[in-house]
Amino acid sequence: MITNRKILTYFPQPIFRYKVDNYKTFNKELEEYIYKLKEEDSEGVVRSNRGGWHSKSFKVREKGTIQNRFTQELSKYIFDVIQTYGWKCVPERVVVSEMWAIINKPRDFNVIHTHPNAYLSAAYYVKAPEKAGRFVIENPLSVARHSYPAHATKTEYNIKAAALDIEEGDLLLFPAYLPHKVNENKSDKDRIVISFNVNINNFDNTN
Repeated sequence: MITNRKILTYFPQPIFRYKVDNYKTFNKELEEYIYKLKEEDSEGVVRSNRGGWHSKSFKVREKGTIQNRFTQELSKYIFDVIQTYGWKCVPERVVVSEMWAIINKPRDFNVIHTHPNAYLSAAYYVKAPEKAGRFVIENPLSVARHSYPAHATKTEYNIKAAALDIEEGDLLLFPAYLPHKVNENKSDKDRIVISFNVNINNFDNTN
């Protein structure tokens, strides 16, 4: 066995996973809010969703509303990600630029996509029945997806995609450029996710 080896791991693709505090209380109100939006706008919009219902953007700045209170609760997790990255964290410059909900009924899914014009993207799980669709990320390096030898074993160095089982109250934050999708809902219940983008206004790259 070779013992004088170092593996230098640069350019990692992080997925930050949190369990939101008081998620059960938030989810009860969020679920009511999202189904009400669907009643008021049954068509919604179509983006990465295939089937299901995709809401228009939430009005997150309406003081005292569930969507506003939830956005404020998210700030500590967003700041933690920014600080872990080593980015400059000026709270008043950090904004949730867009937030929306997706209801995937049985057999619905989301195709592979990214979130342009944002630093971070996120998925928060309001309803996540068993077998309702795993969250899948793909290696953003195209050569790693299209040019590779046969694998003897699966390792973190050769995987082309990774799938996560998620639970209610889970919050995933990740680079907005990271390709991701949602597998088919194979349960008999709705899967409800809230997604959002994070930007840093007037970001200054100077040291």
